[in-house]
Amino acid sequence: MTTPPPSLGIEFGSTRIKACLIDENFVTIASGGHEWENEYVDGRWTYSVEAIREGLQAAYTDLVRDVTSTGGEAPTTFGAIGISAMMHGYIATDAQGELLVPFRTWRNSSTGPAASALSEALSFNIPLRWSIAHLYQAVLDDEPHVGQIAGLTTLAGYVHRALTGRDVLGVGDASGMFPIDTAPIDPATRDYDRRMRDVAQGLLAEKAPGLDLATLLPEVLVAGQDAGSLTAQGAALLDPSGTLQPGVPFCPPEGDAGTGMVATNSVAPKTGNVSVGTSIFAMVVLDEPLTGVHQELDVVTTPVGDAVAMVHCNNGASELASWARVFGRFAEVAGTPVEPDDVYATLFAEALASDADAGGLLAYNYLAGEPVTGVEDGRPLLVRTPDSRFTLGNLVRAEVYAAFATLSIGMEVLADEHVNVERLLAHGGLFRTPGAAQQLLAAALRVPVAVESTASEGGAWGVAVLAAYLRAASQSSLAEFLNDKVFGSAEAVVEEPREADLVGFATYLERYRAALPLQRAAAGATPTTSTESAES
Repeated sequence: MTTPPPSLGIEFGSTRIKACLIDENFVTIASGGHEWENEYVDGRWTYSVEAIREGLQAAYTDLVRDVTSTGGEAPTTFGAIGISAMMHGYIATDAQGELLVPFRTWRNSSTGPAASALSEALSFNIPLRWSIAHLYQAVLDDEPHVGQIAGLTTLAGYVHRALTGRDVLGVGDASGMFPIDTAPIDPATRDYDRRMRDVAQGLLAEKAPGLDLATLLPEVLVAGQDAGSLTAQGAALLDPSGTLQPGVPFCPPEGDAGTGMVATNSVAPKTGNVSVGTSIFAMVVLDEPLTGVHQELDVVTTPVGDAVAMVHCNNGASELASWARVFGRFAEVAGTPVEPDDVYATLFAEALASDADAGGLLAYNYLAGEPVTGVEDGRPLLVRTPDSRFTLGNLVRAEVYAAFATLSIGMEVLADEHVNVERLLAHGGLFRTPGAAQQLLAAALRVPVAVESTASEGGAWGVAVLAAYLRAASQSSLAEFLNDKVFGSAEAVVEEPREADLVGFATYLERYRAALPLQRAAAGATPTTSTESAES
């Protein structure tokens, strides 16, 4: 049997664009990356078109360098390619496919009036970061570009279209633009909810009668469906050297939530995962619809269109990463440079040896607004009382707890819906350092947390797996493919919640809730400038 060519996955994360090449056994054989950073321009978080294109090329070039450094030849083709990216946000294009306004990322939380009106009209929670909320807010604000909008898409959809010419989205990514009808038994027929689309269309027509959602939204595809192939123009964009040839098939572009589900084998009903990065979110695949509408819960889908309850928090591990950089720099200045992973290992070891309630310290990781706690404009804060125990371990534990606190609050709503989760699979770079983050997350969510060997691979590996699934989609469902082919021999390390941590986190969370008014005061006293960038 001929060995299939390797599959390539590229994911645009908030701070890093990562390329991952996997072989027929789904093992990473080469990788590449490019660091990038969002900018705060004219009151909105964005990445420029130039940054997107340059980052795509840089990550791919870095992967090719990895291939050739071990004696391989620069690739001329792949078995399949998949593109993934941060979900939601607002990319509005004209008839020629050019952006009408700079890309507005999911971090922008200025869509309150639109999200509230849509949620009430649709009887469905529309979060601030969803694309339809951004569109309707632009309409409500009479923004000049609205009359020229010919299409909407996400970052993954934008890059996919540049490489293939196809205006499509994977159903998981599409579910962060507009609600999906998950009722049809056949996943291939799943699409935007027609009733809700008609209601939203009526709202838009009141102020922008020229907009037609049916033509603006990308075509919806499910995992395993053909999403086009690499064009000559796309090959030149991805690989300016000219080595890569057109014709490579593509899987549907997906959001980071969907690729995270794949990376943790959490696409079947009653499975769930936690993703920790710039944002942090937990996802549980539902076996029954939710009984009510909750601001804290988003309903999105798996890459095959099954309903998922998501607790999404805008602020994840970025503030913790900033502290790690500070301590890493201190070590460097002191003449004893330490690798980043070793910095985390050292800090986490101190955190586990600290007071279970962080010694009275309190931290907020809010680099942006946080809808779950009603914070419109966030500020990172470290607060302590004079009698607190200010130690390195307590500082780090407070920052780790801060990364998990808002998620814990949101998960309480899921528990009220009687959605039971036996365990959650965690993934993201934070789990490259074994033990501490997993242990404290288990306490914060009051549920066992598992970490598999692929935990730190992330979405680039997940979308590479989705690309490989193109060859197997006619023989098995995605859940069967993951169980039997990808994760058949994988072993997970499970951390049960520990009593001392449970009590300590509960004490910390009580302080956290009580001090939330500090966020409003801090934001009012420290306005941001329109040109600052943020580490995310």
